[in-house]
Amino acid sequence: MPRSAIGILGALALAAPLAAGPAWAAGGGGGGGGNAATQCTNGKVWDSRQQKCVDPQDSRLDTETLYAAGRDLARAERYGEAIRVLSLAADRGDPRILNYLGYAHRKQGRVRVGLGYYQEALAIDPDFTLAREYLGEAYLQMGDVAAAERQLGEIAARCGTGCAEHAELERQIAAHVAGG
Repeated sequence: MPRSAIGILGALALAAPLAAGPAWAAGGGGGGGGNAATQCTNGKVWDSRQQKCVDPQDSRLDTETLYAAGRDLARAERYGEAIRVLSLAADRGDPRILNYLGYAHRKQGRVRVGLGYYQEALAIDPDFTLAREYLGEAYLQMGDVAAAERQLGEIAARCGTGCAEHAELERQIAAHVAGG
């Protein structure tokens, strides 16, 4: 990931994960160490304009920077930090922000809170297949396989059965049904 894309809080090796489970899902990829995303410490976020780590509350970071930082924090299983950063975004109507707020809350065990964020994101952009995938995963966490399968069908209608979001949710449903 390019240095200008984001900044994240602290080195991953120093931060204890806030929740267990896989950090990556379809539509993601990337992450890891060695870039600006993992070099900021003490709750700071990389500001590409200033070329340094800054406090996200004291800076004038744009929505894109806060989204990228929050997304990467969520993918790194640093859910509380992700929620803090994403909540600072000026454009709270950005479905990507809402999606990762849902993801971070869900991964912290607040599945119903996550559902609300996913539904809000989908009300803005019904074709947002990553939000549909994560919504399906939330339904699986609640034991509602039929609702997850409905989301799988919605994804197929929007991007076909070959897109990453469809493949991941299909895999998650199969694992859930098999008891894994």
